[in-house]
Amino acid sequence: MNGLAEVWPQDSLVMVADSAKALPDTLKKEGRMNGLTRFVYDRIVSEKKDSSKLVAKAYNLEQLNGKRIKSIKIKQLDIFGPTFDDTARVSDVGVEKLANKVHTRTNERIIQKSILLDVDDKLDVEKVYDNERIIRLLPFIKDVRFMAEADPLDTSMVNLTVVTKDVFAFGMRARFRSVDSGELEMYNQNIWGVGHQISAMAVSSLDEEPNLGFEGSYSINNIRGHFVNLTLGYADNYRREGILFDAEKQFLRSSTLWGGGMTFLRLYRTDRFYENEAILVDSLNYRSFDLWSGYSFKLSDDPSGDLRLILAGRYRNLQFYERPDPGPDNNQYFGNSNFFLGSVSLSKRQYIRDHHILGYGITEDIPKGFLHEFVLGFDQNEKADRWYSHLYFSSGNLIRYKPSYMFLSAGIGSFFNSNRAEQGQLELNWNYISRQFGLGAQTARQFLKIRYVYGFNRFDQETLSLKNRYGIRGFYSDIPRGQQRLVLSAETVIFQRKSILNFNFAFFGFADLGIVGSAHKPVFGGDYYTGVGGGIRLRNESLIFRTIQLRLAFYPGHPGDSSFMGFSLREIGGTDFYSFQPRKPEPLQFK
Repeated sequence: MNGLAEVWPQDSLVMVADSAKALPDTLKKEGRMNGLTRFVYDRIVSEKKDSSKLVAKAYNLEQLNGKRIKSIKIKQLDIFGPTFDDTARVSDVGVEKLANKVHTRTNERIIQKSILLDVDDKLDVEKVYDNERIIRLLPFIKDVRFMAEADPLDTSMVNLTVVTKDVFAFGMRARFRSVDSGELEMYNQNIWGVGHQISAMAVSSLDEEPNLGFEGSYSINNIRGHFVNLTLGYADNYRREGILFDAEKQFLRSSTLWGGGMTFLRLYRTDRFYENEAILVDSLNYRSFDLWSGYSFKLSDDPSGDLRLILAGRYRNLQFYERPDPGPDNNQYFGNSNFFLGSVSLSKRQYIRDHHILGYGITEDIPKGFLHEFVLGFDQNEKADRWYSHLYFSSGNLIRYKPSYMFLSAGIGSFFNSNRAEQGQLELNWNYISRQFGLGAQTARQFLKIRYVYGFNRFDQETLSLKNRYGIRGFYSDIPRGQQRLVLSAETVIFQRKSILNFNFAFFGFADLGIVGSAHKPVFGGDYYTGVGGGIRLRNESLIFRTIQLRLAFYPGHPGDSSFMGFSLREIGGTDFYSFQPRKPEPLQFK
């Protein structure tokens, strides 16, 4: 979700369960012999259509490209039942019919202000595809299709229909951090059908005051059609108390000229420094004001995406009222400062449509291109003034024109204090996603990652760990720490062809290897840790709920503060592709 959760973060073995795989087939077989079971099967279990046909189908756009638009209509489908291929289809499942009735459809004005084309414009297929991508980014929209047909009275004109499908926007989740602390959240991603998001969360702890607290946020997307997003947040619980204001316009399209934003964060008490969420402290009381702006210059036209030069500047002010006792470097890290940053970036991007990568059948927009940037900054800090600079390179492409993907990035940067580098780092990343391949009656993909971070002259409290998303999945030990880390990850995901009550599921298996050590010797001389396991993920793309994951993992050679086996059943957040989208200038993140 947008809001406080983003600014204030929360904390290949292939496993196929034959019995689960056989369930739909068994039902189908029984359905042939019994009218009741056939009725149940037809309404609960469904075959997935090959959505690649949906991705490839142009809905007459290619044939009518260049013709002038006579009219634009918006058609909204029910959440459950109709599809883009069969818009008249009706669900006869009781709970789905009820959901369709109680759901408030998105107001047409909200969709209209996200449409980039207008009457009398020429139909531009590439612009249409980009517009579909932008509308799909809205948290309350499941998918969208632009459909075109020649006007029957004037075949030189075209009538455009924008067909959208919402998600059921109301949800709730519970999370237990320990036996004596937890939280319960209720949220709506499309309140009143106007595209606003609201979240309210009760946070409780038996050991810390206040025992019962609150956290909430309110967000608005695409204000007045200018693609400016606004978030307001408030928190008062045992972990933190504070307010948040955030407004930002991103470079959503390669043709966007201006981007920028402003963030104000006032924390009266917190145990975490959110400039680097890995830094935990006893108590912090501070204010942060952040302002940035950028302008994009078009350098060339290219069918594979415009080449853009982006100039951006940023000012960030930090003012501390309560902070940790001074140490050898605490004054620098928690020092009052005015930080000025500027960047020069080269960006080129286009988007490829595919499916069954990070989603479970919906259309996914995979970025292809590059983003290279040089950042230079000056930190006017109460302890010592410092310069900062980094170079960052990233590139992602299709491989041999097949639907497999590779992403590469490299960055090196440091602060400079009296000609001495400090808080420096080198990072290297390689991600690979295979094409879809057959595995029996199912389809599967292979995911591979290599991530390396090397920190030099870092402060004492800045260390790298192998905890969960930073290293080994489901691994929560605090013992492996250092200033150098190498992680190798492999995962195989098997997407099931059948869904049950619109819940798609996939089996997965993974193997992670993590090495962590000091910055003074080669990384391969560090401490090795591993994790292997697998499980199942369930997702209903028509609901706002996150993916439900059941995972069993084993950790050979585990440290003393963790166990050999780990089991979890929880919601997991989505993972986004790196977009090669120009961004505000900021230091490389050491975490």
